[in-house]
Amino acid sequence: DPIIARDKDGVLLHKMNTTVDGEFQKYSVETGAYAREHFFGPDPRLRAMVADLSDEDLLNLPRGGHDYKKLYAAYKAATEHKGTPTVILAHTIKGWTLGPDVEGRNSTHQIKKLDHEHLLLLRERLFLQDLIPESSIRDDQPVPFVRPPVGSPEHEYLMARRRILGGSVPKRVQRSKPLTLPDASAPPFAEFAAGSGKVAASTTMAFARLVRGLLRDPHIGSRVVPIIPDEARTFGMDGLFKEVGIYASQGQKYEPVDADLVLSYRESQSGQILEEGITESGAMASFTAAGTSYSTHGEPMIPFYIFYSMFGLQRTGDLVWAFGDARGRGFMLGATAGRTTLNGEGLQHEDGHSLILASTVPNLCAYDPAFAYEVSAIIADGIKRMYGSSPEDIFFYITLYNENSVMPAMPPGATDGIIRGLYRFATAPELDEGRPHATILFSGSACRAAFEAQEVLARDHGVAVELWSATSYKALREEALTVERWNRLHPTEAPRTPYVTHVLEDAQGPIVAVSDFMKLVPDQIARFIPEGSARFSVLGTDGYGRSDTRANLRRHFETDSAHVVIAVLHALEAEGAVTPETVAKTIAAYGIDTNAPDPRVA
Repeated sequence: DPIIARDKDGVLLHKMNTTVDGEFQKYSVETGAYAREHFFGPDPRLRAMVADLSDEDLLNLPRGGHDYKKLYAAYKAATEHKGTPTVILAHTIKGWTLGPDVEGRNSTHQIKKLDHEHLLLLRERLFLQDLIPESSIRDDQPVPFVRPPVGSPEHEYLMARRRILGGSVPKRVQRSKPLTLPDASAPPFAEFAAGSGKVAASTTMAFARLVRGLLRDPHIGSRVVPIIPDEARTFGMDGLFKEVGIYASQGQKYEPVDADLVLSYRESQSGQILEEGITESGAMASFTAAGTSYSTHGEPMIPFYIFYSMFGLQRTGDLVWAFGDARGRGFMLGATAGRTTLNGEGLQHEDGHSLILASTVPNLCAYDPAFAYEVSAIIADGIKRMYGSSPEDIFFYITLYNENSVMPAMPPGATDGIIRGLYRFATAPELDEGRPHATILFSGSACRAAFEAQEVLARDHGVAVELWSATSYKALREEALTVERWNRLHPTEAPRTPYVTHVLEDAQGPIVAVSDFMKLVPDQIARFIPEGSARFSVLGTDGYGRSDTRANLRRHFETDSAHVVIAVLHALEAEGAVTPETVAKTIAAYGIDTNAPDPRVA
């Protein structure tokens, strides 16, 4: 402070402001003479300010962030300041008080334990001589804890803070009550079980219709929080503009260009949609606020955050991880999912890996549904699990696709398999006895290739193929790992069988999985395929790739129906059920270039 008081013309302030961090770090490990020469020395006015200080005095000049009185004064000023935010810049030294071999050194981060000499120095620097006797610091003993005496000002302060925080161990107190939830067999869920008849629709549109129904529910409608960072119309959410409005703290302040349209853009102070603009981080912040509201405010909210799938788990992965760690609840919807469904806008939209990223989050339930009824069943189950009588600390990632097709009706008894991750969608067509069989697993938009392959294999090759919808490889793998762990820890009891192993025990012939995501997604269940069954092979979209049409892009990634047919025939050839010549002729018939670059590395 005396030095600063001498700075009449601001030369010291200028020197501090123009000294970079690396130089300040250098001064912290050098001598006072070095600081006199290099910090104060170049300017005679600065050197005169410290002429009466010894080199040791200069060495011991504290940084502001380590000056207790300055810190207290700064925080006091901040708490008393009104009207604008306050920022405190505290200048500190890394490894402060840990001794000259640690303090300010780049090696600070690698030093995990202090020796006897450094512990004694730390004890002195932190004024702990009265609380920690020197005899208690020994290399062969654990470092002693400091506990202020009962009744001391320090002890009373710490205990008071603990009481205000609710105890010494953090815990989550839930004051919210269970919600009255719509039944999964009733509106708005029931309408999707019958399929779409002759009308083509996408799973994205089905989701938009489902959310509209949930918003109208008399019990939970007011708790539904649609969150859209951008392009609500792309996701079919524009129908909600007039119905529930877009939240704006100051209401509508302009006339939108589509004001004369039925589905015009309407902002309102009571709006329910959060349209955040092109900021996935901002949308994740809203998702986190709504998803943790059941705990922070005792008010359970049901957020539905829909976004371009490529812009979610990849772009804001840290925030997704933090959401899971905070025990948030809600639904993330990755729209225009898959690596081949939105090829026109380039690689920035070709998502083939969000399901892999989702597999790294422990309490995230990740699904890749193909049909509207699957989307409905998953969301109904998610609402029940997160907001029912025994709420779970989980959240959901659900892929949505923008391709229109006729939505099939839900097979009887499929709900359990949809939720668990795998169910038989269609039995194999009846062919002459003795004909070869195979099984195809499909997910998301890859269902079309599976349908076509089933038809072609039966018609042209006499192969009977049954189709299975794999809604969640993550769920299948996690359940299998749980069973595997139980078997390992209970060696004297009858072993259990993973769900995926059990349901595929009766699957006939080789098993081929096709996905619009990377091969690593279906590969999650590879080692749980039943022993003794035919080989398990996977078609996926590894690599980059662009094209003018979806069909060409799927041919490039080798996930179209032609490649599914070839994969099945190749697997049957390995079993001796078809000849190699048959596979070769089929490859030629489809005009496939066997010398084309591998899409994984092309």
